[in-house]
Amino acid sequence: MEPIEDVKVEPGASVRDLLEWYSRIHGFMAGHIVEAVNILKEGLENSGLRILTFTANLVSTGLRGIFAQLIRNGIFNVVFTTAGTLDHDIARSRRDYYKGYFEADDSLLAKKGVHRLGNIFIPVENYGPVVEEFVRELVARARSLREQWSLYELLDLAGQMIDDDNSILKAAHESKAKVFVPGWPDGAFGTALFMEKQAGRGIQVDYMLDMKTLSDLFFPGKGKATALIIGGGISKHHAIWWSQFRGGLDYVVYITTAPEYDGSLSGARPREAVSWGKLKPDAKKTVVYADATIVLPILASALIEST
Repeated sequence: MEPIEDVKVEPGASVRDLLEWYSRIHGFMAGHIVEAVNILKEGLENSGLRILTFTANLVSTGLRGIFAQLIRNGIFNVVFTTAGTLDHDIARSRRDYYKGYFEADDSLLAKKGVHRLGNIFIPVENYGPVVEEFVRELVARARSLREQWSLYELLDLAGQMIDDDNSILKAAHESKAKVFVPGWPDGAFGTALFMEKQAGRGIQVDYMLDMKTLSDLFFPGKGKATALIIGGGISKHHAIWWSQFRGGLDYVVYITTAPEYDGSLSGARPREAVSWGKLKPDAKKTVVYADATIVLPILASALIEST
């Protein structure tokens, strides 16, 4: 056994220094952060399939730039996320979101035409109308090429059209990473696609084509697979669901604030995934219970430094 060591901080410390302090502090999530970095470094170095999943709320924050950086640098090559990611990524490529606060008067915000997402303020005109305008442009471009599209190919085309280096979709296009959004109708992007279809200007979006590509990626499971899973919901489940068809993940790190006791998928720990075959019994795994806006910059810095 190793003894716990007391730590004294020093001005001007680096992320590497911080991780060294966490290693010595060890309890309680400090040790888990260090373990997460080590698992991801080893897994990403040894895996052809490098999976990143996250929920849309995080894309409304400054983490959007870090997600784009991790994808553009080729650290992750497969992305699973939710419909709101498309909305926020597109909207923020053309308009600003603003710093707000949780305790704001929501009735007053509604009268002023401002959406609140936690402590982030989003003017109405900077969200829905912007996404709708972009989708009209996207559909017109897509229709000029062909009628039927898989969603991931349509998102690749969207990334080609976005002029913002902090864009997740642009980064995926540039690095040839594939972005899968199984719940794509559940947001402004999906609704705008539907409205274009209703107006007679639409295209055919067939998610079965995405699933065919997913089957090609995950079958027959040659090589190793690593996943950084941030948050829960459909993006987490889609990643581990497909992973069972390759015999399970080899390395996985969860970052979450969800509890395990209610049986939710979002709170389920990696050990539960073993029982479903979504994670190999001998996989290297850990959970970091923390706000991703605090933890991800530390993890990302360590991963980028090591590549």
